[in-house]
Amino acid sequence: MTGNTLKVGMTFTRTVEVDRARTISFLGEELRVYATPQLVNDVEEACLDLLLDHVGDGENSVGAAIDIRHTGATLQGMAVQIEVRVARVEGRTVTFEVAACDAFEQICDGTHARVVVNVEKLRQRVAAKARNAAGKALA
Repeated sequence: MTGNTLKVGMTFTRTVEVDRARTISFLGEELRVYATPQLVNDVEEACLDLLLDHVGDGENSVGAAIDIRHTGATLQGMAVQIEVRVARVEGRTVTFEVAACDAFEQICDGTHARVVVNVEKLRQRVAAKARNAAGKALA
């Protein structure tokens, strides 16, 4: 990671609209509410947005752990404010405290950890794994 620019306590806020693609479908049209997997994705992206300003050239990050409690139903069309805060920096691992609210209530809290990676090294590891997997599939 670049220098010591990432500090515990740094925050970032992202606002998303719960559009149709972010809702569940299995309970019918009148119960199209924010889907937990979409909330998790939006939390990850908010953490990534904060982190990207502090990684070096050729670096990015990947999710390593997530512990989210989704406690409120947000209706399609409503806005959600996702707030993330750097809670811990341990080497290349950054842990965030996360919370999300709609206009009426807090709908989520939890933690998310990301690991800063060298993109080229990750690309090489993934390519080697893919070659290994392809070789096993032929056997």
